[in-house]
Amino acid sequence: MGYTHPGEPDFGGRIGRTVDESEAWWPRETLPKGKPNIVLIVLDDTGFAHFGSYGSTIETPNTDALAANGLRYTSFHTTALCSPTRACILTGRNHHAVRMRAISNMDSGFPNMRGAMPRSAATVAEILRESGYATMCTGKWHLAPMSECSAAGPFHNWPLQKGFDRYYGFLQGETDQFHPELTHDNHFVDPPAGPEEGYHFSEDMVDQSIRMVRDMTSLVPERPFFLYMAFGATHSPHHAPKDFMEKYRGRYDAGWDAVREEWYARQLDMGVIPAGTKLAPRNPGVRPWKNLSENVRAFSNRLQEAFAAMLDHTDQQIGRFVSALEEVGQLDNTLLIVMSDNGASQEGGATGVFDEMRYFNGLKEDVDEAVKHLDLIGGPRSHSNIPWGWAQAGNSPLKWYKQNTHGGGVRDPLIVHWPEKLKGQEGQFRRPFAYATDIAATILDAAGLEPPEEVAGVKQMPMHGVSLLPTLTDPAARPNRAVQYFEMLGHRGIWRDGWKAVTRHDRRQSFDEDRWELYHLDEDFSESDDLAGAQPEKVKEMVDLWWQEAEKHGVLPLDDRGAAQLFRASRRAGTPTARSRFTYYPPLSHIVADACPSAARDFTMTAEITYPEAGGDGALIARGTINSGYVLFVQGGRVVFDYNCFRDHSRIEAAEPLAPGDHVVEVAVTRTGDHAAEAVLRIDGAEAGRAAIPLLVRILSSTGMDFGRSMAPVTDDYRAPFEYPGRIARVIFDLPKPMTGKDRAAEASAEARAAMTRQ
Repeated sequence: MGYTHPGEPDFGGRIGRTVDESEAWWPRETLPKGKPNIVLIVLDDTGFAHFGSYGSTIETPNTDALAANGLRYTSFHTTALCSPTRACILTGRNHHAVRMRAISNMDSGFPNMRGAMPRSAATVAEILRESGYATMCTGKWHLAPMSECSAAGPFHNWPLQKGFDRYYGFLQGETDQFHPELTHDNHFVDPPAGPEEGYHFSEDMVDQSIRMVRDMTSLVPERPFFLYMAFGATHSPHHAPKDFMEKYRGRYDAGWDAVREEWYARQLDMGVIPAGTKLAPRNPGVRPWKNLSENVRAFSNRLQEAFAAMLDHTDQQIGRFVSALEEVGQLDNTLLIVMSDNGASQEGGATGVFDEMRYFNGLKEDVDEAVKHLDLIGGPRSHSNIPWGWAQAGNSPLKWYKQNTHGGGVRDPLIVHWPEKLKGQEGQFRRPFAYATDIAATILDAAGLEPPEEVAGVKQMPMHGVSLLPTLTDPAARPNRAVQYFEMLGHRGIWRDGWKAVTRHDRRQSFDEDRWELYHLDEDFSESDDLAGAQPEKVKEMVDLWWQEAEKHGVLPLDDRGAAQLFRASRRAGTPTARSRFTYYPPLSHIVADACPSAARDFTMTAEITYPEAGGDGALIARGTINSGYVLFVQGGRVVFDYNCFRDHSRIEAAEPLAPGDHVVEVAVTRTGDHAAEAVLRIDGAEAGRAAIPLLVRILSSTGMDFGRSMAPVTDDYRAPFEYPGRIARVIFDLPKPMTGKDRAAEASAEARAAMTRQ
């Protein structure tokens, strides 16, 4: 008789009492045959017009070459925000249905906004991996609650638990491109170099992407791969190498009105937009260029130069990657998709910002002061974002921006390149309405796969996207879509059969009071001719349809609570910041900003250290960057504390050097008013100095904290990594006083501004 094995009940051989009575069997591992590689490249906050092939004068020759040898879609739409769009493109489901109504930083207490995708909505990476594909991810993730993004996890919403074999990138909504907070697979790593050595994250992530592809094609060339490349560009901070910054000096001196007109004219000439398309009127809050002061013009132009330099630099990295695909013989058989996650950003405000941290803390940008530091913009001493006028130019010919459900927020570039499939179609446009959920459906269709009913034993919800594959080879093909709703932060929209109803919600009034606009997109590409007054019955029909779709896809409840209220609601026990005492035992991994103790209230940090006999310098505790942060360090044997408030330093230096041996070093920061504080340095219980802090910063930095080193310098007194040569036994942070309701609200408001800008 034969036996069975509990670990392999489907064993195809025969198991007897001995090997002589048995028959060996090996399952045949079949790799997918004839399947394409799939590369999905996502840019961040890149508007409809920003690529050269979509009308701008920014130099993007590599992306333009993909368009010239592939297809450009002109009616591709997204959700208007980062995390929601990424959830759509990876799962093929609408963002509310997969619990990603807004950014993953928030949990509203309702199923439509948990900040994490359910297992019933498997990603295309999970499905492709199960079918035999290698799956890899580089760049921005932002699909996990930020409270889960420390070295302690939990890790079930990180890339490797969402279907990817490999990952290299950053988990947050943005990162400093010169000093990124990097994750390699499931652990944090240091950048391989600093800006002094020419480091930039976009180059690093493409190096890693190329390495992953080379590893796969060299070792198992028969196995197809799926690579999801999500650049930090062109999200703020707009960081670019110096030579790219210099390349764009003076390019935009004509101002945003003239440049927007030029890009619009180019779009008409190129056929990106239909003949007769109007240029949408200037958005409210965008001032005529001729009315701006000389300083505001100079500041705004330099911010736009940094944006253009960053996009140009990113395009160069895309070119390097495409060349690498060609070198290993994989380009012809690769479906390569390039897209943006939403329209150009409105978070820079009317004038733009030199350092977003100032905005996060409710501080107005002083343009007359900022122009004294123009040459720092684009480099590691800036954290900039463009003003509304330049953002609308990037969204030409459309109105409004990222976050809004009008065209400027949701209509985005989409380029498809696939040499084997697109012979004879090169350089053409595709005009049908398409949506973010269609990306996942198209990827599965290209791989010859149907959406599975179950993944890992979990029943799957239906996919909402439809494949665009028929449109690749048939210009007349139309995806099988009847309707698509939009909702983002209370702004709403609905599309059906070429008609769109849309409303921009005002939180000062109820949802029922919102005024709906009506556009016939087939004849009004830029949403310039509102037909709501002339066709009220059509408006009612479309609004009623919106409510039907909202109920069907889990959109409700509509929620226009301020982001600060949502942040307070998101805080739960068991997360890294849900305590008043924090004890750390160095050496340990980098701590991301979202897992650091609050910097918005009184705090005491105590380091138990051993100073070596041989002496030496180094950081004990470092948080933030050269733009803002604090650092406790030893230099020349003396303990120093430096609190950097937007390059305004409050500094304490001990008079006496440390003796070799064990010491307890303490810094206590105590509020002395609504905004000011005082820092006191104590060594072994004795006061060693004190300093006034004019402004205690609520949101200190988007860069987190290290012990025993400073990977991003907080002051010019030292250079990174500034590793401490002695022992740090432990570091204790105490937050002694409970926050008042006023302070808690102010901190939540600052966190919300930061999160909504870092999306």
